[in-house]
Amino acid sequence: MDALSPENLYPYTVSRPIYSNPTFEEDNERQAREERTLRERLICLCQSVCVCISADCRQALKVVKGVFPVIDWLSRYPIREWLPSDVISGVSTGLVCSLQGLAYAMLVSVAPVYGLYSAFFPILTYFLLGTSRHISVGPFPVTCLMVGSVVLTLAPDDHFLLPGNGTGVNGTKADGIVVDVEAMEAQRIMVASSMTVLVGLFQVVMGVLQVGFLVRYLSDPLVGGFTTAAAFHVLISQLKIVLSVPTNNHSGCFSILYMLIDVFTNIRQTNIADLVAGLLTIVIVMAVKEVNTKFRHTIPVPIPIEVIVTVVATGISYATELESRYGASIVHSIPRGFAPAQPPNIELLWNILGSSFSTAVVGYAVAVSVAKVYAAKHDYTINGNQELIAFGFSNVFCGCFSGFVASTALSRTAVQESTGGKSQMAGIISAVMVMIVILALGHLLEPLQKSVLAAIVIANLKGMFMQVTEVPTLWRQNRADCFIWLATCLASVVLGLDVGLLAGLVFEMGTVVVRTQFPACSTLGNIPGTNIYRNMKDYKNIAEVPGIKIFKCNSPIYFANIDYFKERLRATVGFDSVRVFKKRNKALKKIHKLIKKGKLRATEVSLGVDNKGFESERDSGREYGQVEDGDWPVPEVEVRVDWAMELPVRVSVPKVQIHSLVLDFSAVSFLDVVAVKSLRLLVIYCMTRHHVTSCTNDTTKGINTLCMVQWRSVTFKMREDNLFFNEHGLITITAYWMIVIHIPFTQLNVTAIGLATT
Repeated sequence: MDALSPENLYPYTVSRPIYSNPTFEEDNERQAREERTLRERLICLCQSVCVCISADCRQALKVVKGVFPVIDWLSRYPIREWLPSDVISGVSTGLVCSLQGLAYAMLVSVAPVYGLYSAFFPILTYFLLGTSRHISVGPFPVTCLMVGSVVLTLAPDDHFLLPGNGTGVNGTKADGIVVDVEAMEAQRIMVASSMTVLVGLFQVVMGVLQVGFLVRYLSDPLVGGFTTAAAFHVLISQLKIVLSVPTNNHSGCFSILYMLIDVFTNIRQTNIADLVAGLLTIVIVMAVKEVNTKFRHTIPVPIPIEVIVTVVATGISYATELESRYGASIVHSIPRGFAPAQPPNIELLWNILGSSFSTAVVGYAVAVSVAKVYAAKHDYTINGNQELIAFGFSNVFCGCFSGFVASTALSRTAVQESTGGKSQMAGIISAVMVMIVILALGHLLEPLQKSVLAAIVIANLKGMFMQVTEVPTLWRQNRADCFIWLATCLASVVLGLDVGLLAGLVFEMGTVVVRTQFPACSTLGNIPGTNIYRNMKDYKNIAEVPGIKIFKCNSPIYFANIDYFKERLRATVGFDSVRVFKKRNKALKKIHKLIKKGKLRATEVSLGVDNKGFESERDSGREYGQVEDGDWPVPEVEVRVDWAMELPVRVSVPKVQIHSLVLDFSAVSFLDVVAVKSLRLLVIYCMTRHHVTSCTNDTTKGINTLCMVQWRSVTFKMREDNLFFNEHGLITITAYWMIVIHIPFTQLNVTAIGLATT
C-alpha cells in the first residue's frame, strides 16, 4: 500500500456553530471571579493572623514553618541517609569558605579576619530562614568588590595620614608621613559593616513587601555582562597584590584605567617572591579544578586544592622567612575569637543608600539564580521572597558582628553539592569548621603570603570570564540581548559597578521600548489549499487573497508607536484612508451640484446597509469633535459611484485596489487611549459595518474590557453582537483578535474574518 503523503497523515475536520460573544456566553456559563480591593485583602490578612494566634494551631504552625523553614525539613531529616554525606560536604566546604573568606576580605579592603566572620555568621541565620538546601552562604567577589569601592570612597588612605617617619601609603617609604593603620582599619570595617546592615534591611523590606519579582528585570544577558565586568574589576584589584606594587586607591568612573596606570608605573617595584607564589598558585589551582571538572563522575570528593595550596604556601613562607628575607607581603595578624557586636554608624547610611540598594539587588539576584539551578536539579522549589528575608537577616546579623555582605558563590556551592551535601546541615558543619579556624587555627595562617590569597581569588574568576563565550551565541539568537550584554559590561567596566548596573538596566529598558516603538509589522497571505496565513516574505508558495490586505502588528499599540503603525498600514494598503475619504466627499459634493443644476443625471439608490453595530458616525464624529461637518457626504441625493472609472468632475481621487482590510490583533496585548482614538478615526473614515473576533484566555478578557469600556464610552460604542468568538467566516479564524474593514465604493463594511494557526 502506498504511503500517505505528510499532509494526509493526520486529517481532521472541525464542525461547530459560529459564535458571537453573547451567544457563546449563553451556551457557556461564565464563572464569576472574586476581585478584592487592597483594603479587603489587608483586612483578610489581619483576620487570618488573628485566627492563627487565637484559635487555629495548625494554621499558626503553618505560618511559623513558612517563616522558619528549618522546622519543616529538620523534623523530616533522614539522619542515617543524609548525615554522613552532609558531614563530609560540610568539612570540605568549611575549609573552602575559610580560605575564600580570607581572600575576599582583600576585595573589601579590610583585614582578613573579617572575611572569616563573613563566612561564619550568615550561615547561622540562613540555616533557620533559607529555603535552598544546597547553596553555600558567604562572601561573593562581585558584592565584595561593590562594598570595597564604597569603603575606599569613604575611607581612603589619605584620610589617615599622620606626621612622622615610617611607612607611607601602601607600604611605600615616605619621610614625614605615616598612615594610622588602626584608625583606618576601624573606619573601613565600620563602613563595610554599616553598609552590610543597610543591604540586609533593604532585602528584608523587599521580602516583606513581596517584591522579589523586581529581580526579573535583571535579565540573563544583563547579569552576564555585569558579572563579567565585575570579574575584570576583581582581576585588576588583585593584580597589584600579586605583583606587590604600590598604588593609590581608586573608585568610580575609569578606576580600572587609573589602577592599571599605577601598576605599570610602579612595575619595577614588583616583589619577585610574591609574583612567583601568585603565578604558581593560579596555574596549580586552575589546573586541578579542570581535573575535578573532567573527572567529577569518578572522583568521590573534589580535590580541595585551595586548602592544599594554602597549607603548603604557609609552610614555605614560615620555613624560608619570605617576609624578612625577600620582603614578601604576608597576612600578619589573625586574632583569635570574635569581635564584639556593634551597631551601624547611622551617619554613614545616608551616603551609601544607592550603593547599598544596588548591592542588595545584585547579591539576591546571584544567590537566587544559583539556588534555582540546584533546586531544579534536585527537584524541589525555593521561595524567592523568603530567600530575600533569609539573606536580609543574614546580612543584618553579619553586619552587627563586623562582617560584610553575604551572598553565594557558584564555585563554593558546587563544592558543597558535589561532595554529597543534601541539606543546610552541611552549611552548619561548614560554619563549625570556620569557627574552628577563627578560634584555634587562624594564627597558623599568619605567615601566608597575600599574593597566594589574591591568586586564589583570580583562579576562581574563570567561570565569570567564560561568560564571554556567550556573546557569539547571543548575536546569532537575539542581537538585542547581545547589545544588552555588551552595553552592561562596557558601562560597568568604564563607569564602575554601581553606575554601570544602572546604565545597563536603563539600556535594557530602552531596548524594550524601542522594540515596541518600532514593532515588526507584516502582510499576510494564504497558503494555497489551506486556511493558514503567514508572512508574505517568508514563503514562496503563498498568495494574497484577492482584494484583501491582511495586516499584522506584533506588539502592543500605544502612544509611542501609533504613528509608526499608521505609516506601515498606509504603506501596506497603498493609500491614506483619510485622504481618500475627503477626496471622495469633495467629488460627491461637486457631483451633487451638477445633479442639482441638471448637468448630470443619476439613479437614486441606497448608499449602504445601516450599521446597527455602531451609532451614527455623523453623530459620533460631531460628539467627539474629530470629524468636521464638511467632511461628511451630503445625503440629499444618494448615489453609487464607481471610483475606478473616470469621474465627471475635476477631483483627483486616489485609487483603492482593495475592498477589505484585515487588522490582525492577535499579538496586540493592549491598546492605550491614543491608539484607541486613532483606530476610532480609522473606523469612522473607513466603514459603516464592522465585526470584531475575539479569543479566549486573559488576552480576551483585556480586549473585551477595552471594547466594552474604552471603545464604548470613549470611542467605538460597539455592540456585543459585533464581537465574535473564534469566527469561521470568510477566512477561518482560530484564537485570534482582529478588525476587518471592507471598502466597497462609497461605503466601508467590516466583517469578521481571521487567520488559522498551527
